[in-house]
Amino acid sequence: MASNNNPPPAAPAPAPAPAPPGVARALGHIRVLDLSRVLAGPWCSQNLADLGADVIKVERPGAGDDTRAWGPPYAPGPDGQPTGEAAYYLSANRGKRSLTVDIASSAGQALLRELVRECDVVLENFKVGQLARYGLDYDTLKTIKPDLVYCSITGFGQDGPYAHRAGYDFLIQGMGGLMSITGERDELPGGGPQKAGVALTDLMTGMYATVAVLAALTHRDRTGQGQYIDMALLDTQVAMLANVGANYLSSGKPPKRWGNAHANIVPYQTFACSDGHLIVATGNDGQYRRFVEAGGRADLAHDARFATNPLRVRNRDLLVPLLDDMVARKPRAEWLALLEAAGVPCGPINGLDEVFADPQVQARGMQVGLAHPLAGAVQLVRNPIRMSATPATSERAPPLLGQHTDEVLAEVLGKSGDEIAALRADKVI
Repeated sequence: MASNNNPPPAAPAPAPAPAPPGVARALGHIRVLDLSRVLAGPWCSQNLADLGADVIKVERPGAGDDTRAWGPPYAPGPDGQPTGEAAYYLSANRGKRSLTVDIASSAGQALLRELVRECDVVLENFKVGQLARYGLDYDTLKTIKPDLVYCSITGFGQDGPYAHRAGYDFLIQGMGGLMSITGERDELPGGGPQKAGVALTDLMTGMYATVAVLAALTHRDRTGQGQYIDMALLDTQVAMLANVGANYLSSGKPPKRWGNAHANIVPYQTFACSDGHLIVATGNDGQYRRFVEAGGRADLAHDARFATNPLRVRNRDLLVPLLDDMVARKPRAEWLALLEAAGVPCGPINGLDEVFADPQVQARGMQVGLAHPLAGAVQLVRNPIRMSATPATSERAPPLLGQHTDEVLAEVLGKSGDEIAALRADKVI
């Protein structure tokens, strides 16, 4: 149970142990050529890397992934000073090898086509049609490697009237309906549409892309046939509407925003305690009665206006101010203890300092420290997938720009030192 006081800083977690000798990695036989940047594509390739794939992240010489510059904050070095490694970049790129290539040069394009022959998956998020100019589109590359799995991620997909538009998470949250159902009610102070606190559409597109790549690899392994995957942020956001989307399609009635309340259950919302915020989620009449009795308002349990959930929904605007006043009289820790003892579903709204100090989060090892050539160690969030036979591990810190260029060219393509030096002299790498 979180207290109402700020917890002490969480101790840095040690780096996870490598998979024990003889323990297979689920995707240890897979190599991914990752031409994507920012978030949706890198989130997909990070998942694949955590599951054992060899992910080669292709970046622009001298600049790299856009998110390398999306700071502060930056990872601190051993001296406590910023290293220049942006936390945003670090969040989505562990487990990969960085290769710098000038993709606009004919020599760079030829080098990438060589790499494609040695890869199972190509992942990219360029504008529709842009890679065809470089001979790096699916139709070209499948002639080089017929069983290639090629995944394109764009804002709106490869066809349709918006296909050539740039699509960003914030825009798609609005266009795809998420913001129409997120935020406080219009008639209340602060009411209006609100985006999610993280780039939820990017992240979910990366997750759907991960599923699609794994399905395509399974199909390839069974049939020898590669395929093209067309992932769009707008498609993902519409699919993510889930039951809310289905409710609209069934009723024809657009839903409204409810903020932290529930359209069909009362009380099922946040409340302000004397020192913080609390979530109370009463799913039945008995839990409601125990809630108000624990707060010293047994009269509300027997009030005919609030006796059943349908009545509480109907009389929401009468009941909720009374509950607000009741909850505000006690601190959060006291409420949590009272409601847990009474069997009323409840929980705190934790700040991130409290999240990473939470004993359950710590017990599950969700914070990991990975050795890093500049920072000494970087603190990251581990992959939540737990598999008994083929564990997902986070062993390699996000790479420095071009850190593995020589290694990849020598190991994967068999390039000699002189050949690599010549490519560097010609500014191909």
